[in-house]
Amino acid sequence: MSSTIVAQGEAKDHAATLRNRARLCANKNLLFWYGELYRDQFKDFPNPAALSILEIGSGTSPLKQFLSNVVTSDVLNLDYLDLVFDCHEIDKLHAIEDNSLDVITLTNVLHHLKSPIAFLNCAASKLRHGGKVVATEPFFSVLSTPMFKYLHSEAVNFRITEPELGEVQGPLASANIALPWLIFFRHREWLQRLNDNFDVTDLAVRPFTALSYMISGGISHRLPVPHFLYRVLFRMDLAISRRFPRSCAAFFTLTLTRR
Repeated sequence: MSSTIVAQGEAKDHAATLRNRARLCANKNLLFWYGELYRDQFKDFPNPAALSILEIGSGTSPLKQFLSNVVTSDVLNLDYLDLVFDCHEIDKLHAIEDNSLDVITLTNVLHHLKSPIAFLNCAASKLRHGGKVVATEPFFSVLSTPMFKYLHSEAVNFRITEPELGEVQGPLASANIALPWLIFFRHREWLQRLNDNFDVTDLAVRPFTALSYMISGGISHRLPVPHFLYRVLFRMDLAISRRFPRSCAAFFTLTLTRR
């Protein structure tokens, strides 16, 4: 692939990321959804503001608005980020010392990575012993599966034979949103590939919402739902997703603990 084509692809991803970030921050209901997600991701940590936290894939993410101590990063060179690097080579990153992080967090990022398992094993070197990876990804339930397959713009492929993307065209264009769900819920042998660095028997997963992300309009749209009503619907939606995850959950949060 020529350098010109690569540069054009990077410029397109750069522009799309800035556009998506602006849309997210302008959508009050969607920003509330993210704020509640972050609250849920860190609810088991007594004082998240005192932790050493690295976020992978911060291009669109508003996490730093809610947790100012987070170190943001992305493969795209964006001026509001703390670090710019390819996360697949995180073990070679000198800006963060080995065994120094309390948490590495990712939100809807694993399904964009060429090899999520290779990344996680490399990332373990930067975590303290007992440190956590906290990641949120799509969950495939009876309700969410047709929505992700037919209404979502990113690819869904359940028939992969290895836990990686077959073709990488850029950080935004490349995706299989089923990939993390397949690793953590369907293919035990893939999950075991993390066992040298993480205690997979201590893996924690919990559902997060059913329809409230879609009701917000997501990144691409903004639906005319009053914010006070959205907040009420969100609470009901979260409770239902946790009571009936296989029927209606649309996302899940996983926590891996480094050995």
